[in-house]
Amino acid sequence: MPHRCRDCRKFFSVKTGTVMQNSKLGYRVWAVAIYLMANHPKGMSSVQLHKELGITQKTAWFLAHRIREGWKLQTPMQHFIGPVEADETYVGGLEKNKHAKKKARKGPIGTKTPVVGMKDRFSNHVYARVMPDGVTMDSVYDFLSEKLHGRAKLYTDESRVYTNAHHYHKKVCHSRGEFVRGDVHTNGLESFWSMLKRAHKGTFHYMSPKHLQRYADEFAWKHNVRKMSIRTQMQKVARSLEGKILTWKKLTK
Repeated sequence: MPHRCRDCRKFFSVKTGTVMQNSKLGYRVWAVAIYLMANHPKGMSSVQLHKELGITQKTAWFLAHRIREGWKLQTPMQHFIGPVEADETYVGGLEKNKHAKKKARKGPIGTKTPVVGMKDRFSNHVYARVMPDGVTMDSVYDFLSEKLHGRAKLYTDESRVYTNAHHYHKKVCHSRGEFVRGDVHTNGLESFWSMLKRAHKGTFHYMSPKHLQRYADEFAWKHNVRKMSIRTQMQKVARSLEGKILTWKKLTK
């Protein structure tokens, strides 16, 4: 704590007021961790991170989630002018792989956590949100109204939750084998879902519903800045850490 405020007479450092606050890790460890997480398209597990940085797995897990806190809902302020693709997916393990006592008797979805997303074809940006209470017409409408421009074209599948979601709405019927009809499709957003699920299956193996939004924010951020240089990406991450504090108690409660 090399600096001291003349008004409140409290000592502070560069870490104060950021997610690095009260962290005993050095700046170099934080910089390397940001580089590793931003530069791996399928994510980096806390086990691999602790090997690369020479810290404990517990510390690496806490470090990774604090960096993800900086990526929290990092989307452009402007509306999506479209055409916009909207779709939902479900993240979690397969019911057939679970023990009989842990299997959910709720149909094919089981205990998976729903995530709704949209992709703007004009800016190529993605915005995703976890829906812990389920996907309904009202929740989808509220989600779309945040970013969707009033005159943007909306493309979805035949799910009923998108009924009356927007004025300019067209859909494809996946259940009938229709995936593309001219410009109407959701292939771009489904490509983003596949990346998220490959990270779930191959890198993390488990994403708890409690922390799933942070993982969704991480991959949405990586998608939105993927054409930038790694230097620019790290600068954006460093700026996004300011004003966000995530304590161990808050993370684990």
